[in-house]
Amino acid sequence: MASHLANIFGTEQDRVNCSFYLKIGACRHGDRCSRKHIKPQFSSTILLPNVYNNPAHTPEGQNMTPEQLQQNFDNFYEDFFIELCKYGNLQEMHVCDNVGDHLMGNVYARYEYETEASKACDALNDKWYAMKPLMAELSPVSDFREACCRQNEMGECVREGFCNFMHLCHPSKSLVSSLQASQRLSRRRNANNGGTDDQDLGWTPSVAAVGEWRPGKKVDGPSWRDVH
Repeated sequence: MASHLANIFGTEQDRVNCSFYLKIGACRHGDRCSRKHIKPQFSSTILLPNVYNNPAHTPEGQNMTPEQLQQNFDNFYEDFFIELCKYGNLQEMHVCDNVGDHLMGNVYARYEYETEASKACDALNDKWYAMKPLMAELSPVSDFREACCRQNEMGECVREGFCNFMHLCHPSKSLVSSLQASQRLSRRRNANNGGTDDQDLGWTPSVAAVGEWRPGKKVDGPSWRDVH
């Protein structure tokens, strides 16, 4: 019996635990779901729900070109990536392009260590972005390949933005490579300078001086603010 329960845990056959919450960290039924949403006490992944406001899904964005939409997202991605790097070694960052309320604009970040994710949660819950308070939480998502919609990646998802699996916004590859290289350089510099555990997690402004990355135009409107 125990082995059977272990085999079906988190699958559609599990009648107790919500498989969508375990895979994606979000469920369209929310607190009304008939199955349990087991919130992790420890995780290397955090979720910030409903953060990115994709102009492609607004009336104003209908007049924007694909290049302008991509630039808008790249600006957001860069802004958030740099902030998230302050709390630890950021392994992955993903932003949902879904239009369902439980996934719209969700930002997922996976760190190297659980302690880094916990530190990020605590810090981000004291911040505002784009005039809205952030509500960070630890997420059970560990494998984004399982969380993402495979049909969408092949251009075949008939549910489009209303799919209950992740549809991701994709930043420019050159931007991702530049940000990742900058993070490695920043951490290496802090480590070589004998930084403490807190110091060597951060992002050093001096990275820009060596040409490892080129900050683009900041997103119009959104900005960071600490809660007072």
